[in-house]
Amino acid sequence: MVREQYTTTTPGTSLERPKNEYVYKIGIYGWRKRCLYLFVLLLLIILVVNFSLTIWILKVMWFSPTGMGHLRVTKEGLRLEGESEFLFPLYAKEIHSRVDSSLLLQSTHNVTVNARNSNGEVTGRLNVGPKMVEFHGQQFQINSKDGKPLFTVDENEVVIGTDKLRVTGPEGALFEHSVETPLVKAEAFKQLRLESPTRSLSMDAPRGINIKAQAGNIEALSQMDIKLHSSDGVLLLDAETVRLPKLPEGTRGGSGISQGLYEICVCPDGKLYLAVAGVGSTCHEYSRVCQ
Repeated sequence: MVREQYTTTTPGTSLERPKNEYVYKIGIYGWRKRCLYLFVLLLLIILVVNFSLTIWILKVMWFSPTGMGHLRVTKEGLRLEGESEFLFPLYAKEIHSRVDSSLLLQSTHNVTVNARNSNGEVTGRLNVGPKMVEFHGQQFQINSKDGKPLFTVDENEVVIGTDKLRVTGPEGALFEHSVETPLVKAEAFKQLRLESPTRSLSMDAPRGINIKAQAGNIEALSQMDIKLHSSDGVLLLDAETVRLPKLPEGTRGGSGISQGLYEICVCPDGKLYLAVAGVGSTCHEYSRVCQ
């Protein structure tokens, strides 16, 4: 652009027209202009490529206003359909499946579920491995669909809340410590055996112990002695026949004096007592214990 200078004159005066002394060029010319156009073109190409990639990513990842792919955002949380793989830990308050399908957690090594407190410390852990299932916590409990405790384990005891505990193993059940139960019963037409191979077997009850065999015998075998003791009550044998097949029989000496031989006498109420054996029965001489 050329700026010209003008000079006003009066009529009759002639002045020479001044020459253009200064010329200013405004704008970008030459190689700078070409570089600017090239830079604008490059930015436009980058913008088009980025926009195309964004559209492609949105289409491939199935982005929508409600979520991404099989992941949907609802008012209750996140809903994931189909199978998914998590490469890092998953933190969630609640995980449940659809009503018509089951929830499957699968891993090539193990599946670990941790419960943490507000400080981030692990308070409970469930580890499902290829060989065993481990649980670390203060208490482990299994409930029925009605909320009734079926199985409870803590540091002090194991509680089974079902009406019946059934052991089907051929070797039975092995308990290293005491067992508290109101009833021990075998299956129909099967034998019930209580055995302590190297220690003693003790059964205690505050109101009594009832041992009953409806269609068989009751046997008590011991390497040493079998003692039946009642501190305050009586020992009652209620049967049609009471046999002592291996009771040793004494021999009568030449004289009528007892040589450490006794006879067993029975009172009318069933009480047993010993009497010094003689030529005849001596039970009547010692019948004062029946009074």
